[in-house]
Amino acid sequence: MHLKRWLTGIIATPALIYVIGMGPRWLFHVLLFLAALQGLREFHRFSSGELPRLLRWEGAVLTFFLFVSISAGEFFLLPVVVFLWAAIPMASCMMAYRRARVPATEILGPAVLGPLYVAVPLSMLVVIDRFPQGNIWIFYLLFVVFAGDTGAFYVGRALGKHKLYPAVSPGKTWEGAVGGWLASLVAAFVWCQLSDLYPFNLRMAALTTGVSVLGQIGDLAESMLKRDHGVKDSGGILPGHGGILDRIDALLFAIPAVYVFLSWSLP
Repeated sequence: MHLKRWLTGIIATPALIYVIGMGPRWLFHVLLFLAALQGLREFHRFSSGELPRLLRWEGAVLTFFLFVSISAGEFFLLPVVVFLWAAIPMASCMMAYRRARVPATEILGPAVLGPLYVAVPLSMLVVIDRFPQGNIWIFYLLFVVFAGDTGAFYVGRALGKHKLYPAVSPGKTWEGAVGGWLASLVAAFVWCQLSDLYPFNLRMAALTTGVSVLGQIGDLAESMLKRDHGVKDSGGILPGHGGILDRIDALLFAIPAVYVFLSWSLP
């Protein structure tokens, strides 16, 4: 399992670097859209066995319009798409109410939460990509989050004694969490030196700390969802990693921090 994890990373990293750094922007946006679709599929598979197929397709179609509107710069459509994520499932449940086998809220919860949890954060990467040198900031985000994930894993294995949140994830420790935070700071420092895009100052350290903390919360949040439904992995599409959600759970919570930072800090 551990070897498969590293082999998958070694194979996928060059392709990811090309798509984000040098590839056409439409290719990166399509990749994000496909990741959102797979993430939604995994979320619905383990969290909402009662969700009708029509609502699964509704989530996929609205996710498509979300990415198209952002990629085209038509941001005025975003509130409409977000509203439809709630309105269409509610209307569908209302029309089938007399023959419904389960309460409407058990259908509406996964139908609305899935896109907000998976698709909206990934669509923010399309917005970040539209900032000046936004793709370099995306590298920062990936570098910091994945360095933190790796640091937490190895420091936790070597030094972990105090459980972080055993009810949700028995294997995670406070020592691992601190190790992940320090690894994220080191990664941010290296990124600042290599990119020469932003100095490693107090503001960058605060951003990186926020990204690290939110990333670890995102990891725990997905662990809670899987534990609640008795699932070990969200899927098996990535050998050694599990599913897409298993790989991007921390990223989903960390993306908004960078989005807000760039929205406020850059001209």
